[in-house]
Amino acid sequence: MRKAVTLALALAMPGYTPVVFAAKHGAGKPEHAETKKEGETAKGGKPGTNVDMPYLMAPLTNADGKLAGYAYISSRLTASTEGGGTAVREKLPFIQDLMVRDVNTISVTAHDDPEKVDIAATEKRMLAAAAKVMGPGKVKLITICTVHISPLKPVQTPARDTPPEQMIPAGTTPKNPVKSRCEA
Repeated sequence: MRKAVTLALALAMPGYTPVVFAAKHGAGKPEHAETKKEGETAKGGKPGTNVDMPYLMAPLTNADGKLAGYAYISSRLTASTEGGGTAVREKLPFIQDLMVRDVNTISVTAHDDPEKVDIAATEKRMLAAAAKVMGPGKVKLITICTVHISPLKPVQTPARDTPPEQMIPAGTTPKNPVKSRCEA
């Protein structure tokens, strides 16, 4: 009877995944179970510890201190304990408020390039903001997943028949992570 009630509740939950439910209750293993450590999700933390944060919009300034665009930063917070994700979700507005204040006070750009986000320094500052709200030892880490740069005044789209000498080189590497750093 208890398993039937659990199954009924699991079906009613948003984000229900039958493979995960079956694996937890001994009905079989998911196909990717052999590649992951026991108890870890595809995102790298134990279930109940990862919290996807809302996008953070950080202003980008040029060398003159004028607004040049915005960086849209997606991130994931990992709590220290398995049930810690619930406590983080309860205080998410306060964590986000501190992060927004931080990125609007101090620039997130790298010192050498105003179009590149200093990921390590930004993660460290975001972790400090989350720890300030949650308390010491409650937040394990914050990972910046992706960064999308939106210039304030984008350059005009080139003509359809652009001469080869005016084209952007094909081998140019992006300055910020293109593929999510939060996926396995």
